[in-house]
Amino acid sequence: MKVPEPRKLKSGTWFIQLRLNGVSVPVTGATKTECHDAAALIKAEYRAGKREIKERGGQPTLRQAIDAYIERRENTLSPSTITGYRRIQAGRFKCIMDKPIDQINDWQAVCDSESKICSPKTLKNAFHFCCSVLKENGSATPKVTLPTMIPHEREWLEPDQIKALVSSVKGTNEELTVLFGLHGLRRSEILGMEWKNIDLKNRRFRVSGAVVKDVTGHYVMKPANKNATSTRTLPFMVPALYDALSAIPEEDRTGTVIKINGNSILYQVNKACRMANVPEVGTHGLRHSFASLAYHLGLSEMETMQLGGWADNQTMRKIYTHLASADRLKAENKIAAFFKNAN
Repeated sequence: MKVPEPRKLKSGTWFIQLRLNGVSVPVTGATKTECHDAAALIKAEYRAGKREIKERGGQPTLRQAIDAYIERRENTLSPSTITGYRRIQAGRFKCIMDKPIDQINDWQAVCDSESKICSPKTLKNAFHFCCSVLKENGSATPKVTLPTMIPHEREWLEPDQIKALVSSVKGTNEELTVLFGLHGLRRSEILGMEWKNIDLKNRRFRVSGAVVKDVTGHYVMKPANKNATSTRTLPFMVPALYDALSAIPEEDRTGTVIKINGNSILYQVNKACRMANVPEVGTHGLRHSFASLAYHLGLSEMETMQLGGWADNQTMRKIYTHLASADRLKAENKIAAFFKNAN
């Protein structure tokens, strides 16, 4: 029997449903050819006795369980999330990926082996994803001790450095990208900013929609943002952004505002940082800088969350709220003054 013809899902993934040993075996691939070849390989290995296909009622392999997990969420998961899951499926836990999930007994040994070839963060993300897959199939969450993740502070710009960057970037090709970033926008939101969401008359703009990579690695427009709170309307907090947008001829105000390839945005930001002689913090570093500046200026957590589109204050506290060095020094001086005056 021939391998069925692949069909394309809404996410961009190609899909085949094989029937082997009375069992449905879902097969996916980033391209039509890749999907067909993967299905042909599975079928050939099964016929040669090199691949076990559990009879109806048996537990699926980890690979099959992941396929089913993703398929059930095909219309709700973002393309970037599906891509991340597929990377885990293709690159992690290779020694157990084709084992029935009820026969994977020593997850600790599996994770210990995996820790030698990937970072603690990568392993943690992969393991927790697999735990979700196992739970959905009625299996208990394995008790595993994962390697300790060493926290590291992401770079951000101090208030004076932000001023220097805004001044230096004026009139350059990088200006709009940088100024949107300093409003707290994510890279996907900057790339997805459309002129229809720019209200120059009322000096406001709406953050709605994002440009992300699909499962094939191509950039696509997604109508929804990362989470519900990400869709927001903001004033032009940096006057230079309003000025730069107003200077663009009306006939050019169509489609997306930032007309560059998604892979170029990091280069643009770091180029602007070099020109301003400030640390190269990247696009996400500008978002960190926005949160740090909000803290420095005394904005409440709730205000900062709403402006930056964060879903919860725990995320902001742990990752995005930074003390500017000037504020740290002020705090240190207060403590030193207390003890000095105590005598």
